[in-house]
Formats: sequence, C-alpha cells, structure tokens
Amino acid sequence: MLHPAPTTKIAPTLARGELQAIIAPTVTRPGYIVIEFPNSSYQMHLIPKGPITTPIGKRIIGTIRATARRVDLVETGGKYVEPVFGHPRRVQGSVIGADHRSRVLVVDAGMPIHCTMTDARQDPSQFAPGDMVSFDVMDGATFSAE
Repeated sequence: MLHPAPTTKIAPTLARGELQAIIAPTVTRPGYIVIEFPNSSYQMHLIPKGPITTPIGKRIIGTIRATARRVDLVETGGKYVEPVFGHPRRVQGSVIGADHRSRVLVVDAGMPIHCTMTDARQDPSQFAPGDMVSFDVMDGATFSAE
C-alpha cells in the first residue's frame, strides 16, 4: 500500500520505513525484519544489527548496508531494488555520498543504501555524486536502527 510521503527532515543517508514484521532465526537462516518504504511497494527483508525496539506497524529509521560484487556506471534506467519483496539482490540508483576510508558508496535507490565495494580494482573516488550506478548485492544486507 502506498503511504503519504513523510514530511519531517532526516539525513539523506538514513532510510525511513515502516516495520512490518520481525522474523525469528531458524537453524538454516538468520532472523530478519521486514520493512516497507513510503510511496513504494518495496518490502525489504534485512538482517538487524542490534536490537529492534520499534513496534510492528510503526516508523523505523536507520541505515541499510549491503555488500556489492562490482559497481558499474549505467546510462539508462531508474532507481530500483530487486526483488520488490525479499532480500535485496540487485540495486540501481544515484550516488549521494561516499566514504573512501571504508570503501562505501551511499546510493539512493528509492531508499539510501550504504554499499561496501568488494572489487579491489574499484574505489569510491571513481564515482561522483549524481552518477547512476548498478550492482549485485551479496547475501546478508543489514539494517541498523537509529
């Protein structure tokens, strides 16, 4: 369901969504949380880093972190995360920030995602704010609540 856009200002590198579920871990998979994002149909499944004290159905703000196999510049297309429901596997969006020491690009893909670059041939300095990038996400995308 689409919700009205939030009106309070937060840092552009923080993700704001609504907590939909907290799924307990099993023997074969870690626990995860389900977050919906305003003005989208996304329901991302993310591994929580630290305790989640937000009640189900309430707004949650935090940092989404993912590990990229390789980051590529793209000329066409829009911002998206694949799949719409589930653990992120592919992300495309515009660069909004970088931390060169920790090899992290912050990408706006409808929600900000902090992408750790793993390809040794790449560095965040190769990408400028506003560049459209695309990358595959390795397993284990996380969420840290603020």
